[in-house]
Amino acid sequence: MNSELFDPLYSSSPANLTPCRSYWASTASLGQASPVLSGNRSVDVAVIGGGYTGLLSAYYLATDHNIDVCVLEANQVGFGASARNAGFVLKGSGRLGYKQMATKWDLDTAKGIYNEFSEAVSRVDGLINEFNIDCEPQQKGYLKVAHNKKALAQLQSAAGFIKRELGEDAELITASRFKTEFMDHQQAYGALRLADGFGVNPLKLLLGYKSMLQAKGVELYENTCVTEWLPEGNQHRLITSKGEITANKVITAGNAYTPKSFNSSIDNRYLPILSNVIVTEPLSEQELLSCGLNTHQVTMDTRILKYYYRLLPDNRLLFGGRGAIQGKDAHNPIYQKRLKYALDKCFPPLRNKAVAYNWTGWIAAALDDMPHVYASNGVGYSMGYCGSGVSFSTQAAYRLAEQIAGKSVPALPLYQVPLPKFPLPQLRRVGQWGYYHYGWLRDRFI
Repeated sequence: MNSELFDPLYSSSPANLTPCRSYWASTASLGQASPVLSGNRSVDVAVIGGGYTGLLSAYYLATDHNIDVCVLEANQVGFGASARNAGFVLKGSGRLGYKQMATKWDLDTAKGIYNEFSEAVSRVDGLINEFNIDCEPQQKGYLKVAHNKKALAQLQSAAGFIKRELGEDAELITASRFKTEFMDHQQAYGALRLADGFGVNPLKLLLGYKSMLQAKGVELYENTCVTEWLPEGNQHRLITSKGEITANKVITAGNAYTPKSFNSSIDNRYLPILSNVIVTEPLSEQELLSCGLNTHQVTMDTRILKYYYRLLPDNRLLFGGRGAIQGKDAHNPIYQKRLKYALDKCFPPLRNKAVAYNWTGWIAAALDDMPHVYASNGVGYSMGYCGSGVSFSTQAAYRLAEQIAGKSVPALPLYQVPLPKFPLPQLRRVGQWGYYHYGWLRDRFI
């Protein structure tokens, strides 16, 4: 099955999906696949999904807690969201700002979540350095661009809150300075800069995590899709096409590539959203000069329907945003055209620049706009990264391993509250359609 046509709300299985034809895939080979599970195997913990979360949760279970664990990947490591994203390592996840968190809960909770997100960025950086992962980490810094005057005022308020209440540096950059020092962005009214975000090649990062896991001797079974999950007493039977795993505990880490009906702990608790990314041909020195592109820092705007972009190591420009609502429409050229139109509005000198790569990938959003890392009754999961999983997946995997091992974790909503169910889940796509139109109107006129 063409992986671009897979749709989590309609497809019954993520098995037999083709690898993504992305820019990242042109830079690295997936290598030799691990063997398919054959026969029966018993483990303490089985992890379903070989992306960032699955590989790292297994790694931490094995190394930090000495637990017998194996990983089951439906296809080959590198086919899913962990190799389709834009490679943004950011201090944040979900859609709630820290000031909103303080209002919703309290200041201590907001500080606790901020610390977890900060530790996530540091953890990625630490793993890259410790294991010499050649994933092309770029210049440090995360730029959040105000797309209108109202958004700039909101960024100013956010910067003040971060400095005043969280004790961290948040630099507000004027429009004129942004133009001369960072980029000549035609829709920028200023920006907020945090110092510790950075860009990576997400596929190479993922393959680095895979190597870490294999070096520890943890069993990884690729092209091994779980077709049935049968709870039996205090154990779980995971049935695959050629074998079976019996586990005391299970972590489901497929995120938006999880089958539509899989386990009651996650069924109807997330909204799969299709992202779309384009990458241009390499920019010439004259084009870089014309666009004032003086930075490789990761950049995102303040729209409800956000655009995100960065200059890659070979001077191609990556530009991403939302794609089609349903998987069957993923290949519709209108979505690439819309992204290229948005790119050209930001950087008019590139209006004739060719797009070399275009691909899509599914992310998972939670009803309450925040990730949930949760374990109960022998089942754990981490879902709802809302597109910011490159960094937080590392911290989520670390905390999820602690939970599965029976250790205490910080008393934060991220870890103590299960994913809420969507009301009328069969209408999720109707609600998504309405939200996209609402977002388009807000971004354009308000």
